[in-house]
Amino acid sequence: MSHRGRCVTMPAARVNGSASVSRRQLARMALLRLIGSVVILPALLILPAGTLAYWEAWAFLAIILIPMVLTTAILLARDPELLERRLRAREKDPAQGRIVALAGIGFLALLLIPAFDRRFGWSHVPLPAVIAADVVVLAAFGLFVRVLRENRSASRVIEVQPGQRVVATGPYAVVRHPMYTAVALLSLATPVALGSWWAFIPAGLLLVVLAERIKHEERMLLTELTGYRDYMRTTLYRLIPGVW
Repeated sequence: MSHRGRCVTMPAARVNGSASVSRRQLARMALLRLIGSVVILPALLILPAGTLAYWEAWAFLAIILIPMVLTTAILLARDPELLERRLRAREKDPAQGRIVALAGIGFLALLLIPAFDRRFGWSHVPLPAVIAADVVVLAAFGLFVRVLRENRSASRVIEVQPGQRVVATGPYAVVRHPMYTAVALLSLATPVALGSWWAFIPAGLLLVVLAERIKHEERMLLTELTGYRDYMRTTLYRLIPGVW
């Protein structure tokens, strides 16, 4: 499938650089991941909250899940190889595996704490702040999609693929890791979007873990990706322009 939607021969995606998979198999993998998200994310928010009347959670889920489904469908049709890279989850480096595990714990806490906050009434977030945070969550997902459009090598795991080149255009001209910028925005906006000040605790943990992941990744890119050192000289900031 070309980017203009015309049917042409579709190369099979490759799973972890080994056996190829058909588009049907890739669609099955993506569908299972989406079903898991559609089931697990609401359960993590609604069950601990103890009520269906948690409108902040339903708004947040709509903002996250609807674009996720649309983006997955578009990638399946137009760029299955990129979709396959985004479905990978197993890190080759054990240190990165530990960082990902810590990030997973932080993400769980980022959802569970607001849910329990809703149940026990630990904090109150004004409506305008919730709406503003929802806008930031949507903007973060928009930045994520923009990064995918700019960098077709944007794998979920840390790796350098054969023939990969440095991308220095679009958001990559502003910061060296714009996808992580999107994750940071999402992490900071989620507590407010879900109506919980206490959830900034795991959000802060996620930012620390994210910084460590970036440091590990840059060490690998300096040794394995041609031209990355020059790119660092022209694009000075990793995550936040003017800060870091």
